[in-house]
Amino acid sequence: MVIKTIAPAGKPEACSGEPTTVTITDKNEEPIAPYHFDLSGHAFGSMAKKGEEQKLRDADEVEIKFQRVKCKYPPSTKVNFHVEKSSNPNYMALVIKFFQGDGDVVGMDIKQKGEDKWIELKESWGAVWRIDTPHKLIGPFSIRYTTEGGTKTVAENVIPEGWKPDTSYETKGGY
Repeated sequence: MVIKTIAPAGKPEACSGEPTTVTITDKNEEPIAPYHFDLSGHAFGSMAKKGEEQKLRDADEVEIKFQRVKCKYPPSTKVNFHVEKSSNPNYMALVIKFFQGDGDVVGMDIKQKGEDKWIELKESWGAVWRIDTPHKLIGPFSIRYTTEGGTKTVAENVIPEGWKPDTSYETKGGY
């Protein structure tokens, strides 16, 4: 999800008051507030006046007015699937990158070449989707992802035979 901060409410002195775009890859599941984002120091500092980044970081919890905006990548950008470094022949964790569309990814499925059946991946945390299986995962794999708007997109054979952990694989065409 990408948000554009409008302005911190109660505006700490170090806040620039200028809109800033921040990419959010994880949501906090704690029932603190309807929206609660734990931002990196860099993201938090991007909302500060020049030279006062640390002052804003030291403000601790700041209420922010924001609006959600669509991700925008150049037309030539291809969707990318990153196989997380903890992946192995019986466990695969994937992160979809450079995705733009009608909302967040709310579902992801995987299919091995030659199989008819799609296997649902489970949302692990943030943007990470995973599968645990007693059977070895042998590529190539097609990935199907579903957005909150209901659009289903298939990336055919995007992860090759001989896939490796901590490696990214690009779709063959734009999606």
